[in-house]
Amino acid sequence: MSKCTQRMDDRQLNIFDLLKDLTESRPDDRTPQGRFKIIDPLRQSIRDAIKKSPLSRHQIAGEMSHLLDESITKEQIDSWTRASDEMNGRPGRHIPAEYLPAFCQVTEDNEPLMIMGRVAGVFVLPGPEALRAEIQRLDEDINKAKAQKRKRLLFLKEMEP
Repeated sequence: MSKCTQRMDDRQLNIFDLLKDLTESRPDDRTPQGRFKIIDPLRQSIRDAIKKSPLSRHQIAGEMSHLLDESITKEQIDSWTRASDEMNGRPGRHIPAEYLPAFCQVTEDNEPLMIMGRVAGVFVLPGPEALRAEIQRLDEDINKAKAQKRKRLLFLKEMEP
């Protein structure tokens, strides 16, 4: 019978310690008034997700329509992201919670769900496929940066006497 001789690094965070810390730091029942009003950060995260996405608002609406089997228009997405309605005396529009998973899937940005989870005291973690995609994007960024560095080094060599 073999014994595991590898030891965990004492500095490495244990998942159980992390969860214990998070539960202890969770606010009690006497939460401040308005703590759950998250429309402004949610609206901003939706705007940011759209900006980061390579898809246009029309494409996002089309993909969401396909995933939800329901018609989503660019104008609906516009209404979810603008705050000017409230300033002009019209009722503000919010993204329905049932649309958020489809929106996050299409834009490849989970921040809107993470905002909602944080307020409720839960944490949203990406699945293995999302992590693989993120790792792939990071690898591509690294390769692109290395290529730019090589170009600059060659240019520098040409400039030097």
